[in-house]
Amino acid sequence: MRYDTSYRSRSSFSNFSLPPGVKWLIIANVAVYLVYFFGSFIRGDEILQSFKLVPRDVLHGEIWQPFTYLFLHSLSGPGHILFNMLGLWMFGAPIEQTWGTRRFLQYYFVCGVGAGICVVVANLLFGNPNVAVLGASGAIYGLLLAFGMLFPDQEVLVMFFFPMKAKYMVMIFGGIAFVFSFQSGSTVSNLAHLGGMIFGFLFIRSQFGSRRRGIAGPGFVEGLKRQWKDYKLQRAKKKFQVYMKKHDSRQGPWVN
Repeated sequence: MRYDTSYRSRSSFSNFSLPPGVKWLIIANVAVYLVYFFGSFIRGDEILQSFKLVPRDVLHGEIWQPFTYLFLHSLSGPGHILFNMLGLWMFGAPIEQTWGTRRFLQYYFVCGVGAGICVVVANLLFGNPNVAVLGASGAIYGLLLAFGMLFPDQEVLVMFFFPMKAKYMVMIFGGIAFVFSFQSGSTVSNLAHLGGMIFGFLFIRSQFGSRRRGIAGPGFVEGLKRQWKDYKLQRAKKKFQVYMKKHDSRQGPWVN
């Protein structure tokens, strides 16, 4: 089964049309943010407290938190939700147009919930289980990974200034999340970022398996596989040519 990856001809960063999955995710996030913002004037920060991701609360039965925390964003400033929604549009729209709405939403929530699970486990083992986590960054980093695998040679503007191929952008951001996940201060957020990418990769591998040509066109793993196959093919050709030369030299010149 082949998946269309003709992203450039159907969509671009200058095209503001939104597929339904991305559109309703943005609407839901903005709506919850406004409720959270205006509600904080009435009941303070407690209005949506039970929907944040708190590892100890998850163990005490509030198992919906690894899902609901994806729709909550910090009230300290609009930057948190602004950049997450920008990433959802930039990377989510072409992915949904390629995979379809159903698979896109599956992938988004697998990455987001998986990132939440990573945060819960890590904080219970090594961190503070009472720390509340919120935001869709884990799911956005999963979208970043999928975009890099779908369109590895697509140029994007990193930080709006630096042109870079998507595959290198994924490597850089993934490496940053990995390194900073071992440092104090930003451990929780970077574990969510790294967890979203890990669960995204596992989802792609489990869903598409050997059909990687339709996923990454080719992606990182598929590219390596093809290079190995080409290498083995070239070796076989050389061995065959050497064999034929030796065989012909023993038989002498052909007579027509």
